[in-house]
Amino acid sequence: MASSAIRALSPPPPGPRPIRRLQESVINRIAAGEIIHRPASALKELIENSLDAGATSIKVTVKDGGLKLLQIQDNGCGIRKDDLPILAERFTTSKLSTFSDLKRLTTYGFRGEALASISYVSNLTVVTKTKADTCAWKACYSDGALTPAKAGTTADPKPCAGNDGTTITVENFFYNTPTRLSALRGSSEEYARIVDVVSRYAIHNPTVSFTCKKVGTPSPDVSTPSSSTTGQAIRLLYGQTLAKELLHVTASSTDKKGAKTDEQLDGEDEDEDMSEDTEAWSAEAHFTNANYQAKKMTLLLFINHRLVESSRIKRALEAAYNGVLAKGASPFVYLSLQIDPRSVDVNVHPTKKEVHFLNEDAIIERIADVIQQALIGQSQSRVYEYQTLLTGGIAEPPATQKAKGKRKAQPEDEDDDGLQEQSLEGIEGAPAASQPAKRKVYSYQKVRTSLKDRTLDSMFQVAHPSQRPSVGENQDGSAPPAPSQVPVPKVKEIKESQCFLKSIKTLRAAVAKARHNQLSEIIAKHTFVGVVDAPRCLSLVQHGTRLYLLNHGALAAELFYQLGLRQFGNFSRIRLDPPPDLRTLVALAVDAEAGVAENGLNAEDVVDRIVEMLMARREMLQEYFNLSITEKGLIETLPMLLRDYTPNLDKLPLFLMRLGPQVDWRAEQACFDTFLRELAFLYVPEPLLDHPLDEDSDDQAKDTHKATLWQIQHVLFPAMARYLVPPKTLLDRDVVQVADLPELYRVFERC
Repeated sequence: MASSAIRALSPPPPGPRPIRRLQESVINRIAAGEIIHRPASALKELIENSLDAGATSIKVTVKDGGLKLLQIQDNGCGIRKDDLPILAERFTTSKLSTFSDLKRLTTYGFRGEALASISYVSNLTVVTKTKADTCAWKACYSDGALTPAKAGTTADPKPCAGNDGTTITVENFFYNTPTRLSALRGSSEEYARIVDVVSRYAIHNPTVSFTCKKVGTPSPDVSTPSSSTTGQAIRLLYGQTLAKELLHVTASSTDKKGAKTDEQLDGEDEDEDMSEDTEAWSAEAHFTNANYQAKKMTLLLFINHRLVESSRIKRALEAAYNGVLAKGASPFVYLSLQIDPRSVDVNVHPTKKEVHFLNEDAIIERIADVIQQALIGQSQSRVYEYQTLLTGGIAEPPATQKAKGKRKAQPEDEDDDGLQEQSLEGIEGAPAASQPAKRKVYSYQKVRTSLKDRTLDSMFQVAHPSQRPSVGENQDGSAPPAPSQVPVPKVKEIKESQCFLKSIKTLRAAVAKARHNQLSEIIAKHTFVGVVDAPRCLSLVQHGTRLYLLNHGALAAELFYQLGLRQFGNFSRIRLDPPPDLRTLVALAVDAEAGVAENGLNAEDVVDRIVEMLMARREMLQEYFNLSITEKGLIETLPMLLRDYTPNLDKLPLFLMRLGPQVDWRAEQACFDTFLRELAFLYVPEPLLDHPLDEDSDDQAKDTHKATLWQIQHVLFPAMARYLVPPKTLLDRDVVQVADLPELYRVFERC
């Protein structure tokens, strides 16, 4: 009774719902979601279109991981103007006309859905030009149809300037599908996927130049030449460490089990041939040997030049490495498989990332066998790189070591090279209550620095000229002092001048706002190692357990600019005796400037103009910068930015000449900013000679070289540690980490 009552109260089952025909816009948007998953999948389709067009140069520009902007530019054959109206419609293609053409397909695209799908989820713009056109044509698309570029204009393609080829710009990906947009990862991960796609196609197409960069960055993240090989492309994109461990084999349906390889494989067994009904095929593989081990397998698989995925091929390759690589280690494999198009079915996946082909098991087995044979032959002679550590210590007798192992608490000793530990364990015999437990500091966490250690430059007789009366000996005839005995000047505190000018306050605030905290800590607490590349102004410093390569020229330019701001209106002076003539110095710089004659300018007029400009402002230069110029045009003093540091006065003519065209004398803030930049350029140390000073070098050249090294180490770097407020712009270009002790320990542990 109860169950019947419940059935009586429950609503009746719903009737059959009517079947409706979906709107065309809904159909197209659903189809677009199947093909375009993320910006990287759209880029794959666009790169394939460029390769089908015969492009030899492909440039990719990305903003916010491709979500805001994804642009691809090629120099292919272009698109005819008459084809632009139907370019973004579904199932419009130039690759095939009948279904039977799929059996002979040799191009990447064939369905004509890529551009249509992109236009349904973004704003699409195409600029194209064929060799026969006199101008380029620009067309904008939305939802598969032409749209006007501006309100109030027609939707027809518009003529514009452009080069031969096609430029496709995709903006605001998934603006009309917020669910898909929110499901994507951050812009950094999306950009990494884009770089991965470009890298894969660049390796498979070494004769095509590929470039990939972010908007606003000067250097690309991927850049390959147009005349290269597959091995060279792998070395360029994946590094020398991987490239030196590569093996190369080829195989084909006409080969026997011992397929063609770059090395003669001895003792390989002969197996049965493939069945006679196997279609013609050929394969080329570049793969790493047993010396290379990665955490995750990297498989670049191309079938008939199409980037695809195949779990069956991946499992077969992993099986080929069993017994060769350690557990948990993975290889790098690039495999290009060419099969008769009649044996390949490319129309099995919406994004064409999977294909099926005849005799799949037999072909995969043959390729895996060839790779495995090459690995076994190479693994008979493995190479291990090692380094012997000469610590200077003496091994203890086994009895002593055994006794030490029985101790419950053993204090950490000092390292054999004199480096002190950063923590001490409890002392044997001490009460447990009085010895609180301390966290053990492992070897890779110890800071390996000591002020008593010798630097690179300390191995040379480097002394400041003011500390040396003559070359090779002192005034009393004794030998010059050792580097450790050379007195290092004490840096006098440089106080910030009191200034009420709004422009200077604004410039000082901008410096403070641009400060990068982590970089500031590195510069302030660094330990100088030495100048490692004098011509390029590169030096090594250590901070904690990390080693950094610095461009001390770029850091010095920023330091002297900030010192100029700090002392504005209260500069000390460098007196020139005898004072040089302003016109003579400017004339020397103008005569050496090649651009004056090339631009058809009269050198005397340029000199007169610059001298007149400086003479008219000499009172302002004297008041603010302590740059004293007499009424007769003689330069008496220069501003001193840093005590015990003398700028290279050979640059004085160039400095005075640049004050004319490079300083903005019209606005106060711009004038002070550009003048201080030029003054900082005068103080930046010049790049040293790219060859060591030999016995034939004159004494003056030796003194200049040594004095510059002395100033860089003992004056410039201490001043950076004390006064420099490094901006973020110095990162990745002028400050680069080259080593990290914990990471090195991990490398050695894997070895």
